[in-house]
Amino acid sequence: MSAGKFWIRRRARREQNAAAALARALVDDALLTAVDRCDRCGARAYVRVLLPNRLELLFCAHHHRQYASALATIAVEIRDETTRLARTAA
Repeated sequence: MSAGKFWIRRRARREQNAAAALARALVDDALLTAVDRCDRCGARAYVRVLLPNRLELLFCAHHHRQYASALATIAVEIRDETTRLARTAA
């Protein structure tokens, strides 16, 4: 194997490992807090979306419902904490 192919393969493997680690970190991450805000309107975020390019989007419940079908097709992971809304309202 040539040195060039070795480095290309190694970089690709490193990028895959980084993406997997980021996805695991999202799962292990703490719950969204009042500091986390919707990227669309600035309201409190209850949904965290991880995209394939390692970007993270935060949505309030309203905007998540609005974009849920489109997000489901492109997201690596969606963490929905909207059930917490029912507990806080009671």
